[in-house]
Amino acid sequence: MSDTPNSEDRSLDELRHEIEDIDREIVELIARRTYVADTVAAVKAERDLPTTDEGQEERVMERAGDNAERFDVDANLVKAIFRLLIELNKVEQRHNRKTD
Repeated sequence: MSDTPNSEDRSLDELRHEIEDIDREIVELIARRTYVADTVAAVKAERDLPTTDEGQEERVMERAGDNAERFDVDANLVKAIFRLLIELNKVEQRHNRKTD
C-alpha cells in the first residue's frame, strides 16, 4: 500500500473539500437568516405584534416544499429543517422579549 493517494483518493478528497465548502456556506446562510429573523422580531416587538404568525409560517413551509421540488431534494427533509429554524427563531424572540 502506497502513501501517495491514487486518483480515486484525490477525487474523494476533492469531493470532501467541496462538502466542507458547502457546509460553511450553509452555516453562513443560517447566520444571515437568523440576523434577518432577529430584525423581524425587533419590528414585531416595537409594533407589539405576536411572536407567532401562522400564516407566514405556512408560506415559509410552502416555499420550502416548492424549492425542495425545484431542486429535487426530499421535501420532508427540507421542511423539517425549516420547521427547526422557525421554532428556534420563535424561542429566541420569546426569550428576547422577556429580557428587554
